[in-house]
Amino acid sequence: MVRPGVFALVNGLHKAGLLTPEEAAFRAHHNAWFDRHLVLPTDADPTVYDRRVNPGAVAWFRASATACLARVPGYLAVLDAHGVPWERVEALSAGRVVYEDELQVVAVPVP
Repeated sequence: MVRPGVFALVNGLHKAGLLTPEEAAFRAHHNAWFDRHLVLPTDADPTVYDRRVNPGAVAWFRASATACLARVPGYLAVLDAHGVPWERVEALSAGRVVYEDELQVVAVPVP
């Protein structure tokens, strides 16, 4: 079972035109911050999220990525405001790592 991350969920609300102007501004501001501070894993390896090559690949923030993690509650507030359920998941091992840098890991869950 693939669970979309908080960014995908909020971006989906945006694409559906469901965000308030304030929520849309929050999303734009913080997505731009992430764009400036994170490497897009597919820039390093275009197959990272290819479902045939890495089925179910999921991105995780490292516990040490405190500046990234500090922005997540705002996204969760948007989801809460729209009644979108979410679940916090932490893991010591995210699975088979297919990309990593100092802030994030993309891994394929191991059954």
